[in-house]
Amino acid sequence: MTPCPTPHLAPSSKVELSIFQAAAEVPERLALIDRGVEVNFRELAERVRGRIDHLRQIGVDGSTPSVAMVGEVTEQALVLLYALIELAVPVVMIHPSTSKPEVRKWLADTGVETVLDPDTVLDPETVVDPVTSVPAGRLPEPLHDAERALAIVRTSGSSGRPKGVVLSRRAFLAAAAASAENLGWHDDDRWLLSLPIAHVGGLSIVTRCLVARRPVVLRPLDRFDARGVVDIVERDRVTLLSLVPTMLRRLLDLDEQLPGHLRAILLGGAGAPRELLRRGADRGWPILTTYGLTEACSQVATQRYGTVNRGGRGCEPVAGMEVRIRDDIVEVRGPSLMTGYLPAVYPPPFDAKGWFTTGDLGRLDDQGRLQILGRRDDVIVTGGENVHPREAEEVLTEHPAIDGACIFAIPDPEWGQAVAAALVAAQPPEDRDLRAFLRQRLASFQCPRQIAYVTALESTPTGKLDRRATARLAVSKLRPMAVVDNTPQS
Repeated sequence: MTPCPTPHLAPSSKVELSIFQAAAEVPERLALIDRGVEVNFRELAERVRGRIDHLRQIGVDGSTPSVAMVGEVTEQALVLLYALIELAVPVVMIHPSTSKPEVRKWLADTGVETVLDPDTVLDPETVVDPVTSVPAGRLPEPLHDAERALAIVRTSGSSGRPKGVVLSRRAFLAAAAASAENLGWHDDDRWLLSLPIAHVGGLSIVTRCLVARRPVVLRPLDRFDARGVVDIVERDRVTLLSLVPTMLRRLLDLDEQLPGHLRAILLGGAGAPRELLRRGADRGWPILTTYGLTEACSQVATQRYGTVNRGGRGCEPVAGMEVRIRDDIVEVRGPSLMTGYLPAVYPPPFDAKGWFTTGDLGRLDDQGRLQILGRRDDVIVTGGENVHPREAEEVLTEHPAIDGACIFAIPDPEWGQAVAAALVAAQPPEDRDLRAFLRQRLASFQCPRQIAYVTALESTPTGKLDRRATARLAVSKLRPMAVVDNTPQS
C-alpha cells in the first residue's frame, strides 16, 4: 500500500482544527472508536455542540483566558477537548497521574481560573494553593488566530522543575502536516490513542486525526495491558500505533505477531535500546523511531516510513523542522515550536534567529540523520572522561539477564564522580560474567563501579526513565561491583 493524501477539500476551503468543519465535509466517516463502539463525525459533532452549549451556560466562551482539564483517554474528555478547541479556549492539560500537590503547583503556575472535568466545573479554590513561590503565568497575546494558544502542556520535569509549554494552533497544524509528509494517510487508517491527551504525544494524535478526518481509537489508561492492546489492534483494525519503549518491550514479550493491517509503530518518549529495536526488526514489526519534544509539539525527527532500524540508524528531521548541533547540543527551529514557557520566571527560550536549545546531546551523520546521545545534564565526568549514560545502558540491556538499566553518578574522592548502575534482572548474573561482558563492549571508565538490583526502574508520568528518582531508590542498595579497572582511557 502507498500513502494517500488527506481528503480533498474544495479549492476555497481551508483545513482547520474544527470538528464542525470535519462533520460538514465527511459526516459519515468514522471519527471515534471506543471499546468497539463506532461514532462518525456527524454524531461526534452533535455531542460537541451540546458540550459547547453547556460551557457557554457556565460562562466559558472565546473570551475565557484559559481553562484546565484532566487529559484522560475517554470519549467525554475528547468531547470536552473538541469543544474547547472549537471555542478557541486555551486548555491547560493535567496529566491523570499527577499528584494533588503537583496539580496545585501546576494550576498556580499557569494562573487557571476554571477547572473542568468531563461533566462538571470544579472550584479551583479547592485545588490551588493560595500561596505560591512562583508568579502565575500569563499567556502571550496572539498576533492572529493561528498564534492563539491551543494547549499548555507540562514537561516531564526529568531535568528540573516542570515547565508549562504554550503550544499554538499553528504549531499543531504544522506538526500534523509534518507527520503526514512522512506517514501519509490511507483511507482505512485508525490511530490508537495509547497515551493520555495531557501528554503531547497523545494530544498530537487527536489533532493529527482531526486534521486528516480519520478516527481515533481509545484505550483505557488504568494500566498498560499488552494483551489488551493487541486485542484492540485486532478488533478495531488499528493501523497506526504510538508507543514508548516500555510498552514496546511488553508487547514483544508476548511473543506473538501483530496483525498485518498495523502499518506503523511510532516509538518515542525515551531512548530505544538497540536490543529492543533488533527484536522488533526480527519480528518484522514496522517500528519507526522518533525524537520529539513537548516544546516542538511532539516530533522533531522521525525514521523515514518504510525503512528498518536495527539500532544504528538515526532519524530524519520532519518536514519544516531544522536541526543543528552546536557544542554537541541539539538545537531546533521550525513552525511547530512552542510560543514560550509558563510561568513567567523562565527566560525567552529562543535565540535571535529562532533556534531553540534542547539540552539533548546529539550528532548528525553524513546523511543528516540525528542520533541522540542523552541529556547534557546526565553526563558523568569521571577522572576527566565523559560518560554518556545512554550508551552504557544500551550495552547493559544487551546482556541476556538484564531487563533494565539506569546509569547515574555517585561522588568519588579519587575520580570526582564514579559510575553506578541500577539494574533489573529476574536472575542477576555473576559479577565476573557481567564485568567480562561489559569490558568487551565499553571502555573501562564507562563500566559501573557500583551496582544495585531493583525490581523496577522509576519513570515519569510520560513514560521516560526518571534517572533521579531511580538513583534515589537505588543508592542505599549499592554495592561495589567485582573490581573494575577505572583508569581513564584516552
